[in-house]
Amino acid sequence: MAAQLPSLEHVIALSDDTGIIQHAIESVPNRSTGYCTDDVARAFIVAVARKRLFPNDADASRIATTSLSFLHDAQLEDGRFHNFMSYDRAWLDEVGTHDSCGRAMWSLGFGVRFAADGATRRVCRRLLDAALQACDWLEYPRAQAYAMLGLAHAALAQAPAPGYRSALQRLAQDAVDRFEACAGEGWTWFEDEMTYDNARLPEALLRAAAVTEDERVLKTGLRTLAFLEDVVFEDGIFVPIGNEGWYRRGGARARYAQQPLEAVAMVEAELAAHAVAPSAHRLINAERAHAWYEGKNSLGVRMASGGGCFDGLEERGPNRNMGAESTLAYLASAYALAEQRVATLRIAR
Repeated sequence: MAAQLPSLEHVIALSDDTGIIQHAIESVPNRSTGYCTDDVARAFIVAVARKRLFPNDADASRIATTSLSFLHDAQLEDGRFHNFMSYDRAWLDEVGTHDSCGRAMWSLGFGVRFAADGATRRVCRRLLDAALQACDWLEYPRAQAYAMLGLAHAALAQAPAPGYRSALQRLAQDAVDRFEACAGEGWTWFEDEMTYDNARLPEALLRAAAVTEDERVLKTGLRTLAFLEDVVFEDGIFVPIGNEGWYRRGGARARYAQQPLEAVAMVEAELAAHAVAPSAHRLINAERAHAWYEGKNSLGVRMASGGGCFDGLEERGPNRNMGAESTLAYLASAYALAEQRVATLRIAR
């Protein structure tokens, strides 16, 4: 399996004993951009996911430990997190963005459920328990969705804390209420505009439904994912919403600049949907979304190379910088699909 999956080669190049550097000049780390909780949280998830596939991977162990140490240092007394740190290890903000706090919670919940060793799981649980008090502070749909992903994973771990399920249920109901207030004829979505990381919104509801068994939450997750599928799949090709104009209700959707995080979000949303409502087309869509990295995109350009990924697909071709977010998106997508294939083979036997 190792030969078939992308390595941590570029993650290692971007990383040091503090964390993963945000940006790169082509494949060369750009130290002046420092670090951020957003990307360190992603790196932790990727490292834990790789350890599940390759238990003896020492690089994955080191990245997971370094990333969790960063998250521990980033957490504030009120449970929230810093986001930006300079290359000389100075925090640059009083508190991070809503998204970064939500992503930190996502990574910690993933660790509570999937980390390979007890010490890592216990530290993740400690930090996530402290972060629960910040749930009510999160006010944006994606930040709430990221927190829901972490809470859903943590709630499925052994001996979960009761606070995870109740916080998850509350956030899920808020998301469904938001959807019902916005959706209308020809527009089955949570907001009047599709912007970034779109598939994380239905995914969060689907993973919440797997915990709460709430039919209203499940139906909303499936309906919104189906609507998103109709928007972003064109003749079997994944064409995510571009960030040059997004997709406003009643308007034309932007086709470029396509971002790598959209593909992994669609992969994981389809896998989450398959887990609660099995269907071959969901697995096919997950493969099609991942194929975006491998050249099956609107320009036919391969986006991944040497364990790294270009930062975006522009109308004239790829942005050849290979920063943390794009690289970690590619790896997370590959590892999630690999885990699904392993599970499918296990069931078949």
